[in-house]
Amino acid sequence: MIKRLTAALVLTGATAISAHALDSNIIRQLDRLTPDERREQRCDIEAMSRIAKQGDGFKPDKVIAYTFGDTEEKNGLLRAPGAVFRSAGDWYRLRYKCKTAKDGITIQSFDYKVGSKIPREDWSKHYLYE
Repeated sequence: MIKRLTAALVLTGATAISAHALDSNIIRQLDRLTPDERREQRCDIEAMSRIAKQGDGFKPDKVIAYTFGDTEEKNGLLRAPGAVFRSAGDWYRLRYKCKTAKDGITIQSFDYKVGSKIPREDWSKHYLYE
């Protein structure tokens, strides 16, 4: 859990960045992570980018891949069935499947579904904050 929180903090400035617009600073930060952490962080960045572009008015500034369930990883495919994202101070459920190349940075495929808004009274038990 500590490693996950540390990895999440590394990329705080990487909100809503397009898959093709990763700057060299973010790539250097990703390269410092373990392969599993790198893949998860890169997929979280991709989720923010896609959600921001979907046209529903979301402006995600944070994704957590494991809030409502553990992530599963196999052969570069990361499944995050219990993910969440924050937009305009509210949290929403999210699930995604993200396939990266061996480098853990290049996205090969990405599929996601935005879920319901998480009631504020449930935030503290899931370590969510405004």
